[in-house]
Amino acid sequence: MTIRRHNRPVLPGTKITRYRTFLPTGDINISTSPGGRNKEKTKQTPRELIITEVAVTQSSDMRESKRDWIFRVQVPNLEKNEVVYVVGNLPELGAWNHNQAIQMSQEHSSRRGSPIMLDNNSSGDFYNEDGDNAADGIFEEDGRIFSQKVALPIDANIEFRYFIAVICESNGTKNSAKTLIIRRWETHMTPRVIKRNTPSNFDNDTLPDPDKFGYHNNYSKIEQGWLTDETVIQFKLFNNPVKLWKNRLQNKKVHIKMTPVNLVRHNSLELQQFGGECIDDSLSMDTQDIVDQPAFTSITEIAVMNDEEARFKSQEQFGRPHNEDEFLIFNVAVRYPETIGYLVDYYVHSSRCFPGEPPNHIGFSYILPGALQPSVGLLTVPITSTKHRPIGQLTVEYVVIKPIPDHPWDMSISYAKHWEQRWSGLDVGHRGLGTSFKFETKNCANVRENTVASLKTASHHGADMVEFDVQLSKDLIPVIYHDFYVSISMKRKKQIEAMDMLEIPVKDLTLEQLHLLKVYHVAEGREKNPRFFDEDLEDHQPFPTLQTVLQELEQHVGCNIEIKWTMQLKDGTFELNHPFDLNMYLDIILKVVLEYGGHRKIVFSSFNPDICAMIRLKQNKYPVVFLTQGITSKYPTYHDPRCQTIPMAMRHALTADILGINVHTEDILRDPSQVKLVKDAGLIIFCWGDDNNDKGTIQYLKKLGLHAVIYDKIDEYNAKEVKESIFLVDARESQKELIALAHCNQTPQTQISTPLNTEKEYYLNRPSTTTSLKNIIGGDSIYSVPNMKLPTNCEESIEINEMTKDFSACANTFGHSVKANGASDVICKQPTPLPEFYGEDEAAKDCL
Repeated sequence: MTIRRHNRPVLPGTKITRYRTFLPTGDINISTSPGGRNKEKTKQTPRELIITEVAVTQSSDMRESKRDWIFRVQVPNLEKNEVVYVVGNLPELGAWNHNQAIQMSQEHSSRRGSPIMLDNNSSGDFYNEDGDNAADGIFEEDGRIFSQKVALPIDANIEFRYFIAVICESNGTKNSAKTLIIRRWETHMTPRVIKRNTPSNFDNDTLPDPDKFGYHNNYSKIEQGWLTDETVIQFKLFNNPVKLWKNRLQNKKVHIKMTPVNLVRHNSLELQQFGGECIDDSLSMDTQDIVDQPAFTSITEIAVMNDEEARFKSQEQFGRPHNEDEFLIFNVAVRYPETIGYLVDYYVHSSRCFPGEPPNHIGFSYILPGALQPSVGLLTVPITSTKHRPIGQLTVEYVVIKPIPDHPWDMSISYAKHWEQRWSGLDVGHRGLGTSFKFETKNCANVRENTVASLKTASHHGADMVEFDVQLSKDLIPVIYHDFYVSISMKRKKQIEAMDMLEIPVKDLTLEQLHLLKVYHVAEGREKNPRFFDEDLEDHQPFPTLQTVLQELEQHVGCNIEIKWTMQLKDGTFELNHPFDLNMYLDIILKVVLEYGGHRKIVFSSFNPDICAMIRLKQNKYPVVFLTQGITSKYPTYHDPRCQTIPMAMRHALTADILGINVHTEDILRDPSQVKLVKDAGLIIFCWGDDNNDKGTIQYLKKLGLHAVIYDKIDEYNAKEVKESIFLVDARESQKELIALAHCNQTPQTQISTPLNTEKEYYLNRPSTTTSLKNIIGGDSIYSVPNMKLPTNCEESIEINEMTKDFSACANTFGHSVKANGASDVICKQPTPLPEFYGEDEAAKDCL
């Protein structure tokens, strides 16, 4: 062992730091500094540990404002090329920006049982006592351990999460840069926290115990990532997509494998820079010479719509055998889709093969990026044999999912899979107060559906959420309307009194035309019998914009936003010929919700399974449920098998990693056991349909355990004694707890010592509404609540209920962790800002 010292005078306040560097056998440069001048000489040295002592001057201010902290986490089942990161609320941890997060290093040891020692080098690696940094990492039973040391301010509460990503390299163009594809991340409502003034968590002899990735607050919560800079292409194979014409290949099971192929040639220097890998060895020799370049940083996975394979996983070497009537999805993530083609290889076992013998390669297909220009489509490509003869064809449907451009995503919180246990049997107003254009007027709501007035009236009558439909006008404005068509009155020539009704798609009219023209619902037009005469009432006008609805509705009202899009029926026809690009269509709607959604509960839904998958991947904030008809005699069957039964809808929800499904009540009443099936899979289940418009049926569905029931005429069928949203009740109870806690901390003759602000430090762990205040105050939670003292001039007779009458500010939280909003309530006629709440109910936890 060699110890090197830099011969400099040690000043007061100077810290001696030892840097451990392991040097391999061979020629090395040894630096000396006699007289302040550096010289270099080459020496053959054996393998040894070099310890360099460096005097680093640190001011007292620096030592007091910062402290070193070691993040350690144990990660199981890490895939090839996946990297572990830590991100947090401070700039030192990336300020919740995934691209600014801190990469963690895998700990290394040459033998088991060797103590791990901290090395102060820039790499952040850890070494054993002998200085070894072997290639093999520390493997524990529960996964590998990753670590990183970061200097953090000592006077701030620090929130952080771990996530796993793949580094996506640049392709060498001017506007490209390295970015991260987020694979998995921790999504607990309350992130991990380091309390202010906590000293460093390590010393010279010991390291902190590692965290377990995804496990926090006594439960596990890990979700898939969302699209940051990459594009996902999903290829769907169903309805017997492979047709082989050779007789010898008939009735044989075909293995299918998909591989992305980079179509752009690069020189060897660029290949070294990108660090790409060659295409998989399982490809046949006759196709390898065509595929001479890798598809940089692509990830290919497969899922099958059955009970065992519904979640995406990596492909096998020779692909996956395709059985008749199966539904396969290939999910390919790439950064530069315009330069990527897709090679499909086909394998078949010979009739004389032995057990364990690999299948024979019989042919291949190419799907080029130029064929994937629309966001959704259907392709038929030839299957070419290894002798370059056509032997069949592949029919595949695809969807291209692009990220929302230039949106400032952060990792501070996600509600994509958050649903608390007490949110069960919620009352959801269908189109607000209900459908208003049914055949029998007695079953119609008395306020026009999908208007601001209808939504507000439903909220006034105790709806926990309101459901409404969104589509785009011709000028790309999201409007609230259910049907694809409207009727416009047309006067006949020479017959001024007579009028005809012309049905026009909503998508062909601008917002101004929808607002200014005399338009009717299709039912009104066909019957020539208008049902509403409320043109002078603004809130009663049809086609309110999505922005208006989100701004006008009270924050405590949850929103179930159904995305309207044309569906293909089983007979091959479409409900509507849609001219919009689906990615653009969804991006416009999502941007409005992300900007104006505020802190309200929002759940997206759609009958289109691809839209559900797209919304899940395009954003990381709001949950999605898949609308399904199931088995029904009331509506025509859809083309996509995922829409046809509840089990298939459930599998799609698991594949897309969405919150749950919204099923047709007709199918639930036919087989109520399906509710348990869905809930056992860890999914949330809503229901919809005309069968719900009955008090007895609503109560029956709630007893079955459905999380929400969507129905009409909520002013008549809602059985609540107090007509209030559950989220409003949650907000009031949270505020009561806070004020009661303030009472308990009250001391005589003392004014409020520290005004409450809206920083998270004041209420980092909101207790459950079912937790007693005695437990809250007497507990030893790591998340402290400061002493909150009320003014002494408060009258003791004031009831907490009176003090919390005005809880509109607190209602903004109702289950959300929110940013500071300056909300305040009035306590004893003195303005006292209310601290924000963390919305996670740690007693109830998520249902999921």
